Amino acid sequence: MKFNPNKHDRKSLRLIAYDYGQIGDYFVTICTENKECFLGNIRNHKMYLSEIGKIAHKYWKEIPEHFPHFKLDEFIVMPNHIHGIVTITENMVGAQNMVGAQNFAPLRDHKNKFGPQSKNLSSIVRGFKMAVTKYAKMNDISFAWQRAFYDHIIRDEKSFNNIREYIRNNPLCWEENSENVDYLPQISNTEREKRANRYYKDLFC
Repeated sequence: MKFNPNKHDRKSLRLIAYDYGQIGDYFVTICTENKECFLGNIRNHKMYLSEIGKIAHKYWKEIPEHFPHFKLDEFIVMPNHIHGIVTITENMVGAQNMVGAQNFAPLRDHKNKFGPQSKNLSSIVRGFKMAVTKYAKMNDISFAWQRAFYDHIIRDEKSFNNIREYIRNNPLCWEENSENVDYLPQISNTEREKRANRYYKDLFC
């Protein structure tokens, strides 16, 4: 089934009985609460990060420092969401494959701002979101994440490359992006779906 942003509610997120701690590539999208543009804005097809947007960008890049079995590929921070490809490089299920907290590479302040070592994709995303939220609260910045997040299991190289290109081109398509709540109300639901389908066509095939 092809992804349709108008039909796939991000409240329905995890595949039942799928182990999100096993080796694989995942396409992750994390949205802000009510799709507010807390993270920055687009001008002339270029993304300009706000203060909290810069922190989100920085913390996302630091994920592998805290979680050594996770590798990052293409990602982008957009005004009200983040897209990224995350690869789990080792099976996280068995204890023999886990890196204990005592072996965890600390940050400069010798604390892991993402919390304890975790076992799956959801735990990593949750830790990232908590770290950004904590910074916002400590610095009195108005900010909040959407409660959940969306993920897609990348099955083959063609889909991987399509998603990578989609992420890179995201700022160029912002005016017709399904997350752009300022633009989308100006068009009909039918036209909105047509435009969304153009961008997502064959993305996850």
